[in-house]
Amino acid sequence: MDRVCLDHLASTPLLPEALAAMEPYWRAHYGSPSSLHQEGLRARAALTRAREQFAALIGAGSPDEILFTSGGTEAVNLALKGVAYAAQRRGHHLVVGATEHPAVLQSIEFLEKQGFTSTRVAVDGEGRLDPDAVRSAVTDRTILIGTHLANHDIGTIQPVAAVAQIAAERGIACFVDATTSGGWLPIDVATLGVNLLALAPHRFYGPKGIGVLYRNRRARLDGILHGGAQEHGRRAGTENVPAIVGAGVAAEVAARELEGRLAHTGRLQRRLWAGLEARVSCIQLNGPPPGPERIPTSLNLSTEFIEGEGQALLCDMNGFAVATGSSCAGKSLKIPPVLNAIGLDPGLAQANLIVSLGKDNTGAQIDRFIEIFAGKVVPRLRGMSPRWDEFQRGTIDSVIAPRSSGGKFSGRAAGPSGRSA
Repeated sequence: MDRVCLDHLASTPLLPEALAAMEPYWRAHYGSPSSLHQEGLRARAALTRAREQFAALIGAGSPDEILFTSGGTEAVNLALKGVAYAAQRRGHHLVVGATEHPAVLQSIEFLEKQGFTSTRVAVDGEGRLDPDAVRSAVTDRTILIGTHLANHDIGTIQPVAAVAQIAAERGIACFVDATTSGGWLPIDVATLGVNLLALAPHRFYGPKGIGVLYRNRRARLDGILHGGAQEHGRRAGTENVPAIVGAGVAAEVAARELEGRLAHTGRLQRRLWAGLEARVSCIQLNGPPPGPERIPTSLNLSTEFIEGEGQALLCDMNGFAVATGSSCAGKSLKIPPVLNAIGLDPGLAQANLIVSLGKDNTGAQIDRFIEIFAGKVVPRLRGMSPRWDEFQRGTIDSVIAPRSSGGKFSGRAAGPSGRSA
């Protein structure tokens, strides 16, 4: 049986049309965009076209507001550090959510070593920011508010427009990490009111090795790489023309197919959760339920009494690629910081599995995964789990479905916030 990828948060396959568009720029059209000759002009025109494609995808006012980097991580670093350096005479304080991606939080930690300060705003049990809490965290020395559009671990969609309004009221920059959601959720930077927004094209069928940062013309931004005047002087280094061309095609296709992708993955997401909830006891969905407050491409699940790493490995042995924890922190067995931030029980946090969907997944694949996970993976791992044995003997209780609530064999449970997951 063919293998099935259910780990599209980590990356996605390259679109055939993106690959075809890239091919000439590896060999025939190899000029540098900085050169004045015809070969350079051809490369520069290719970059201009890609900027137009990304501007159209996110509603940017001008293609010149699109900057290309080496990836989503660099785009995040450029936004946070670039704003901090540019605005440091005004203040040294940054406000971000507690559930940001490691690229955000580690950039903040780097800046703190240089004398900047930050506030990490707590979230509720589904990972959602309260705009009033963000407002309370802002001081007269705050120079940036940062959040994400959809969470990389639990899929929560943040109230970005409300957060951006707070930034606008105080005259400070608002940065949004859309590296998980770009190409999957509708984005209009003008409507949202954001100043900077990062994208990772390899997560919506573009190539790896290329990132995008939208910068509103009014946003002050210092470069963090030096040695050239590329990207309007804000990102030195010869541009990766083939990857930029392929990313532009992926952006154009994403804009055209967005509505269909949303509907398709949304149906699969609901089908997947309904099937697992019905067949697996003591299983919990982390983050909001399928619907308008959750990105339709992923589910973060905690299956009690078994660890996420074992689940991922056994799924892999049965032909399904899935993930546990963030793909950028997957080599660590520590509790994912997002799950810690929402107050999830440590045992359930270690039991988490992330299943993320793509445009080419099918209902038959989802049904097969449900069958394998419920019929093979969970029984085998629980059969080797001392804690499952203790639960069966009644010496310990379930966190998800405690016996006192009559939930011994129920797959449905309250989430960390107390709401039914």
